[in-house]
Parts: sequence; structure tokens; C-alpha cells
Amino acid sequence: MEGFATIFCLSFLLSDLTISTAVDTLNVSRSLTDGETIVSAGGSYELGFFSPGVTWKRYLGIWYSKIPAHTVVWVANRDIPLNHSSGTLKVTNQGILVVMDHDGSIVWSSNTSIPARNPVAQLLDSGNLVVKENDETNPENFLWQSFDHPCDTLLPGMKLGWNLETGLNRFLSSWKSPDDPSRGNFTMGFEVGGFPEEKLREGSIVWFRSGPWNGKRFSGTTGLKLNSIFTFEFVFNKEEIYYGFKLQNSSVPTRMVLNVNGLWKRLVWIQGKQAWDVYTTVQKDNCDNYGLCGAFGSCDIRSSPVCSCLKGFLPKFPDEWSSDRWSNGCFRKTRLNCSTDGFLKYSGVKLPDSGHSWFNYSISLEECQNLCIKNCSCTAYANLDIRSGGSGCLLWFFDLVDIRMFTEKGQDLYVRMAASELDQPGSTKSKEKERLKFAVIISTISAVLIISLAFVMYGRRKTCRIIPGLLNFLNLNNNSNVRSLDEDLDLPTFSIATIASATCNFSTENKLGEGGFGSVYKGVLEDGQEVAVKRLSKTSRQGLDEFKNEVIYIAKLKHRNLVKLLGCCIQADEKLLIYEFMPNKSLDFFLFDQSQSMSLDWPTRYKIINGIGRGLLYLHQDSRQRIIHRDMKAGNILLDSEMNPKISDFGMARGFGEKETIASTKKVVGTYGYMAPEYAINGVYSMKSDVFSFGVLVLEIVSGKRNRGFRHPDHQHNLLGHAWRLFVEGKSTEFIASTVRETGNPSEVLRLIHIGLLCVQRSSQDRPNMSKVVLMLGTQGSLPQPKEPAFFIGRDLVEPGSSGHNKQLSSNVFTITEVEGR
Repeated sequence: MEGFATIFCLSFLLSDLTISTAVDTLNVSRSLTDGETIVSAGGSYELGFFSPGVTWKRYLGIWYSKIPAHTVVWVANRDIPLNHSSGTLKVTNQGILVVMDHDGSIVWSSNTSIPARNPVAQLLDSGNLVVKENDETNPENFLWQSFDHPCDTLLPGMKLGWNLETGLNRFLSSWKSPDDPSRGNFTMGFEVGGFPEEKLREGSIVWFRSGPWNGKRFSGTTGLKLNSIFTFEFVFNKEEIYYGFKLQNSSVPTRMVLNVNGLWKRLVWIQGKQAWDVYTTVQKDNCDNYGLCGAFGSCDIRSSPVCSCLKGFLPKFPDEWSSDRWSNGCFRKTRLNCSTDGFLKYSGVKLPDSGHSWFNYSISLEECQNLCIKNCSCTAYANLDIRSGGSGCLLWFFDLVDIRMFTEKGQDLYVRMAASELDQPGSTKSKEKERLKFAVIISTISAVLIISLAFVMYGRRKTCRIIPGLLNFLNLNNNSNVRSLDEDLDLPTFSIATIASATCNFSTENKLGEGGFGSVYKGVLEDGQEVAVKRLSKTSRQGLDEFKNEVIYIAKLKHRNLVKLLGCCIQADEKLLIYEFMPNKSLDFFLFDQSQSMSLDWPTRYKIINGIGRGLLYLHQDSRQRIIHRDMKAGNILLDSEMNPKISDFGMARGFGEKETIASTKKVVGTYGYMAPEYAINGVYSMKSDVFSFGVLVLEIVSGKRNRGFRHPDHQHNLLGHAWRLFVEGKSTEFIASTVRETGNPSEVLRLIHIGLLCVQRSSQDRPNMSKVVLMLGTQGSLPQPKEPAFFIGRDLVEPGSSGHNKQLSSNVFTITEVEGR
């Protein structure tokens, strides 16, 4: 293997007896074998091989050297243990740390991405294992560090959060059990999208949320306060987002641990007891369970029952509330009227989930209120920073979830309410009411003027709750999954005159493409905004279905990696959808064109893969309704001016209920080459169907070749089969596009091929879900071995046979409605 030519080491079979070594660094000519340890310069930490609990399996780890209770704070090969007491830790001449088994096979590597000239590895007295150049003039020029890849423990000096420049996400993951350090079900880290917050998840389910940082602490963690043991900080700028802490008294060791049961604790070593004491547990009571009281509900641990609706709201399902089942939340007693709405002030609360919020640090609370009241979709606002009387602005635009009441240290939250609810206790003062009345008068006069002007100008853009007849057109009244659409779908509408003018009467010069739904045109609105207009073909039945789906599913989706629906037009016999314009067209325009593909270097391709993954994760896990896209392909990935990917075309999408995991259809729709085998053959689809399509996209992006139509002179496999063949032969570098070879880190690219193969496994049960895929994309840990994937050739399906030959499955046993995107 490249990079190991200058390694000279003999691995010895040693007993479990710990033999300390005087060497405080490793280099290409030295190694650490099982039985030896390295102690940090200050003697605080120790690095070596160990067996946790009663297991005989061996792991490379770091633990406290001066604390009698063997306390492991980091594990390298946590998912792939050694089966013999003969492991070896080496540093390659490329600066990569590797753990090798007794037979010389690599079970873990650091995947250092920066080339090294004279690399050494060293355990610092902070507990950080680093690889760096052996250069005393620049001692902190780390090529790799364990602090960037935490396990279940946050130590002083570590950062929990994101490096926004590199995309590195530092998060914690629990051990599976006290005897098994492999990744458990619980993860803790910052999630971005709106204002960043720490969230604790079990798999895809959120169990706890810290609340947004308010300048002093996270709004939902009252236990975080100034003390004599440690200081803490939250950093949020263009380069990074993280939380960390430092010791004020180094004689009192403290650490934060995400334990196997999902509890997030701070522990302090008590010398007199010779034991770790719990300083605080972040989750303190039932009200810390995420979303316990549902939308517009609040939790108060002092009350019985603990859940109640906010003022002006009623339980959505009273029978459930009488049985202490509150998760379906509350609804408004009085519907909002944008021109007359006001705000009720709630004091001493944990602010709602800010995952899809808007924020600004520089404006005042009054300016924040004005912004919220002008936007009919704004549901609440609050100060972003509570220091020095308050500053900054945080706005919410969706249901308010995970609110709790505190006796102290809570924040003020201002919730949008109908005018008739403002006389209740807690409402804004009379001066604010007078200001509101004045605003109502002005708004009414303005509305009359605007309507009059609209008639003169043949109709300008307007925003309304929902256009007349739209529900009947969508035929949604009996659909339980979208039964509240008529209440909360704020979809801007445009007149046909406005869109015709923007597109030069749908001229051929403005035409961007065509699909099963009809044509797409570029347009420029009167305010200069560029848009893409999807025009339903009058003869397209499939396009009608797609139009309905787009309105149902994408209208309320907000994510940086999903294309934004700006509005629609249903007038006369025209049905139009208006989207944000993507100047760089679609991914397939660049990826499969020989000249255009040269502009796609590896960092850009990697960014695109990550963005698609995060967009899919949002659809599957974090959106208001779980959505299966069912037509993920390069043509449906649009690129903005900075080559950020946006998932588009939700015409084939289907919503899944909270407990729904799989569904089937007699009418299979999608695109050959991207369809999962269980869907193409049996019409069975799930979130794992999208995972399969994502895996195909990953392999296409790495190779620069289409899966469908791929031909190779040496075999009949398609791109998936070709990738698998090279993988098992150890020749995956031959799969990589020339542009990627020139601009990419080989180990990173090979890891993406590995992840792609895991996603295209023949059995859906063998594929990871998108949360695990995103986790694998953002970390450098070990990966499970893929099995032989499902193969597709042309318009036929191929299933790998037991004899090693391919078994043809007739394509006549099912129907495909193929829809090609723009």
C-alpha cells in the first residue's frame, strides 16, 4: 500500500502487562505495540491498547493516567476491535496513523488529508492525540488530531460543533454498552439550518434540545452557570460553530460524557472519594423530553399535568390530552388576520426549536417586532442576546415546538396572536395596542390602494392564505396527511399577466427545458428577481399529478439544499409553478459533459454530495412530514451560483406518517438507473429507496459517468457492477474521474466510493439510513464492508446469481413511467 514503503516495524505478541515507553512521540521508524503505552508530557493522559469491562477485545484508546479508576476518554478503532493482543500503532511516511492487526491488516486509520514531510504523532497533556510535522518552530501545526473526532467524551479544550470552512462536524456518540465502545444509538451535536442548537438524538429521533444560545447560556440549560471549576464559551462566526469549556482549576478533573443510556452528564473527579461525581445532568426532568407537549404547547414541571396549551390555543385532540398524550399539540382558537394581529409576551420560557428560524445580531427588539408583524408567516420573535438589556433578533415561521416554563432564567418570547386574544393577561400594553390600531388603519388604506392599482396593472404579485378553489383543485379535503393545509399553507400567487411579462410570453428564447409535466422558462419579475417557471402542459396528466405534489410537499419545506418554491399561478386554463432560478442549471449538465466536467474539481463534487445528503436527511427526518422523493437523479439536482446543490422536482414524492416505514404501489414511477430493485420489481418503496438513488449519484459524481447506459469492454456490468468489481480487486482508483484524481485526496475519494457501494446494496436492510450516511460523510471512522450491490443493465434488471453469473429479470413484469427532468 502506498505510504508504507519506509515503515520498519516488528509487531510482538505481548501480555496485557502495561510497559511504559520513554518515547513520547511516534514516527515512521517507531511504533507502539500492545502492552506499551505513551504518557503525555505532563503525565495527565496515557495512550495504549486496552480491553473494556469483561470483554477480551482490544482497542487503542486514551485514558487518565493519574486516576485509579480506568477512565477511557477516546477510542480509535471503536467499531473494529482487535481479536488478538498483538495490535500495532504506526505512523506512515504520509503522516497517517494506522492501527494494524497481528496479520498486518489495517483496522483503523486517521485518513490525514495534508501531505507530510517528517511526521510524528504525539499525545498532548490535554488528552489530544496529534499528528504534526517534527518542527519545533511551529508546534501546533497539526495535520490531524483526535479532538476533531470525539467519541463519547468532551474534554477541556475540545470543540463540540462545526468547522464551516471544511465541513468538519465534531459531535459525540455514545458507547453501545459499558463493555462495547462501538457507536451506540445516541448522538449529541450542533444542528444548523436556522440558528444552531445542540440536539441529542437516538437514531433519527430527537430526545433533547439545548435551546439557542442567548449570550449567557443555552436557553434550555439552566444548570450552565459561572463556577470556580470551569469556564465555557459558545463561538458562532463565519468560520465555525462550537461549544467548549476550559478548566479554572486543573487539580479538579472534569469531563462531559454522553452515556450508553443517552444521558448528557458533567462529571467531576473527587479525590477524597476516589470516584467520579455527577456535577450536573443536562436533562433534568420530563419537560426536557423534546416536543413532549407538541406544537404550541408548553411544559411546566411544577404543574399537573405538566403540559398545557399556550394562551389562545386549545388541544388538537382533547381525548388524548385527558390520557396524558400531548404530542399532537394545540391549535389556535382564533385564526390570524395578518393586518390586525398582535403579540402576547411569555416570560421565563425555553425558546422554541430554532432549527428553521431567521436571526440577526445587529437589530433591536422593536425592529425585530416590526419585521415579524410585516411578515404574515412569522409566528413569534425574541431577543437573540439577553445581555445588557437585550439585542438581536430571532424570528420563527413555523409551529412553535418544545417550549417549557422556568421559575427563573427563562427568556421572553412574543407569540403572534389574533387581535381578539390580546385582551388576555400577558398581552402587550395599551400603548402597543394603539400603535397596532394605527398600523391597522394604515394597512387597510394601503390594501385598498394596492387592490386598485392591481386592477389597473392587470394584477401584481400578492400573498394570501390560499387561493380560491385551490383545495378543490388539489382534491385534498379527504387527505388526512394534509388536512390542515387550508389553515397554514401560505403560498404566494402570481397573475398570468405578471408571469407572461416575466417570460416574454413564454418565448422559446426563455425556455430552459422540458419534461413530462411540460416546459420550464426563465423569467425576470418586475423587481429584477430571476425565476424559473414550470408550465403545466395542457395534455399532460402526469404533469397535473406532479403539480399537485409540488404544491403539497414543497410549499412548506425550507432547507438550503432544497429548491425554493416562490409561488404559483392557477388562472384560466394555465397552471404554473414559480421557483428560484438556478443559474448553473442541473448537475447532469456539468457531470456528463466532457468539457463542462473539467470545472467540477473534487472539493466542488464533495460539497455537492454532502449537500444532497443533507437535503435528503431533512426530507426523511427533519421536515414537518417525512417525504420520500422517489426520483433522485443528477437531472433533479440544481446548482446555484456557488455550485450549492438544490434537490428539485417533487412530482413523484410521497409523504410518510410518523410510524410508516414502507409502502407499495402498482404504478412504478421514476428513472431507470436510479431505482432501487425492490421498487422497480415489486413497487415497494421506503426511505431506503432514496438511499439507493443517492448511492448511484455518489458513484456517478466520483466517476463522472452515467449508471444508465454505461458500457465496459471487459464485462457487461453497469456502473454499479463496475465499481464493485474494482472495489473487490483493490483497484478503486481506476474508477475515479481524471479531474477528481488531480484535485482530490485519494483516501477521501475512496471512502466516498465505499459509502456509495453501501447505499446501493441489493437488500434495503443492508443500506444505511440517511442519518448514518451523513454521519459517515462527516467523519473519518471505519466503515462496514459492503456486499455485492444490485446491478442494472440498460432496461433490464440483473440480480447477482449464486453461481457468479448474472440472472436476467424480464422488464415486462412491471411498468415504468419514466419522467426525465429538465
